[in-house]
Amino acid sequence: MGPGVKRTTIARVAAALGLLCGLLGFLAGLMDQTWKLGSIGWFAGGTLLLLIALFVILDGAVAFQKARIIIVPKS
Repeated sequence: MGPGVKRTTIARVAAALGLLCGLLGFLAGLMDQTWKLGSIGWFAGGTLLLLIALFVILDGAVAFQKARIIIVPKS
């Protein structure tokens, strides 16, 4: 497994869960239901999860790019 692949996988799962939370919040708002977190809570939680996933995927991309850099030792 290459560098940054584990972080990228975790970020993709977090992004999917964030999208699901956002959709639940949207549905709660449309149906005018009182769910445990309410429509604002589900939507805010999904947004927070998506932001965290974005930062993790960027961190994985930076780690991958750093691993590609070959440092030539001085003779």
